[in-house]
Amino acid sequence: MIYLTRRAEFSASHYYHSPALSPEENKRLYGKCNNPHGHGHNYVLEVTVRGEVDGRSGMVVDLKQLKEVLHCEVLEVLDHRFLNEEVPVFRHLIPTTENLAVEIWRMLAPKLAFCELHRIRLYETPDLYVDYFGPEDGPAVAKDIAGPSLSRRAGTCSG
Repeated sequence: MIYLTRRAEFSASHYYHSPALSPEENKRLYGKCNNPHGHGHNYVLEVTVRGEVDGRSGMVVDLKQLKEVLHCEVLEVLDHRFLNEEVPVFRHLIPTTENLAVEIWRMLAPKLAFCELHRIRLYETPDLYVDYFGPEDGPAVAKDIAGPSLSRRAGTCSG
């Protein structure tokens, strides 16, 4: 089995706020991340796929195709966005690094029929990242997501 990882970077801003918590609880739990004006990150995303080497091409996956899907399904949606306001699912879901990694999986998995998605690794900072290996790992998200999935966004990729 071969594991192949493509890396991409995007910038986005967000803030943390739970409507289930009081203003005091939000401030205590999230601290400066509870500022409704938000703060930004330069995220580093690693998408790992796995498979056997194709005997004809010598590759696990067409790298150009993987790059295009990553660009169209993730980067065009998230890059230079205020996640809480510009990305519909995060109007109802706190855009933590954990939730963002799960949503990126949901965006990519249906579009990667030509390979097997193995892992999403999302760095929020150089010393903080999340690994997500898909829903079969257990209850990674114990929330009822009340909103559209990112993969069901309107429009098409502009390239």
